[in-house]
Amino acid sequence: MFPIADDNPTHSSPIVTWFLIAISVAIFAWQTSLPDSVVETVFITYGAIPANIFGSPTGAVLPFPPEMTLVSSQFLHGGLMHLGGNMLYLYIFGDNVEAAMGHLRFLAFYLVAGVVAALTHGALAQASGIPMIGASGAISGVLGAYLLLYPHARVRILFLPLPIPFFKIFAVPAIIVLGIWFAIQFVSAAYSSPEGGGVAFWAHVGGFVAGMVLLPLFKQRGVPYWQSPSAEVIDTRRPPGPWTRVDAREDHRGGEPSRDNAPSGRKRGPWDNAGER
Repeated sequence: MFPIADDNPTHSSPIVTWFLIAISVAIFAWQTSLPDSVVETVFITYGAIPANIFGSPTGAVLPFPPEMTLVSSQFLHGGLMHLGGNMLYLYIFGDNVEAAMGHLRFLAFYLVAGVVAALTHGALAQASGIPMIGASGAISGVLGAYLLLYPHARVRILFLPLPIPFFKIFAVPAIIVLGIWFAIQFVSAAYSSPEGGGVAFWAHVGGFVAGMVLLPLFKQRGVPYWQSPSAEVIDTRRPPGPWTRVDAREDHRGGEPSRDNAPSGRKRGPWDNAGER
């Protein structure tokens, strides 16, 4: 059971979200072109190793301060499923948070949330020499911000009870989807060792909480919390003028609904029939 889209359109183009997805995919493509031994060296060099960050160096000589790996590690992934899952969540939830913050603020928010997520994991495993990689900590911050901004938005969930060849799509409020997701991460973190390999659940928890705490510092003025499904669509392309109204159902002249300018009822997901993205 995993999300594939949300019914929460925006007028602005999420150029930072697209950029983050593109650069993550490009770096992963570069990784796949390297021999396994070189990929391991890349992870050790650019991954966030708690022992290096918290003062117990592993012996590896880095070309830059180890604190820089708190950022570089966010763009490395360990496999196609790791990359695909992270980018799917960023695609679904990133554009709305970017619209609420603006492009540059969203980029800063994303990176800061990822740093806090890595520090959360590292603080609980300070002697670990295992590099932490992946964008999931930063994306967890995006999910935390989304929860506070759009808890009533409908998220489309694909239910696929393997190995039964059957699937169904449900529309579920974001507060339920993200609430369940966070509960799973927290319980998994509580029953796993942060010093072992595998999923860094505490990074997910730390990133999610950081996203909620950082939201007031990064969102634009006038963007409300806990928006209802009928809330006006956010448009960050230009500041509104005295006769400008940003609404999903009416054009800027306040007349009848504009079929050309109004966004569709929901964002297209990767399984829509309108073609691949």
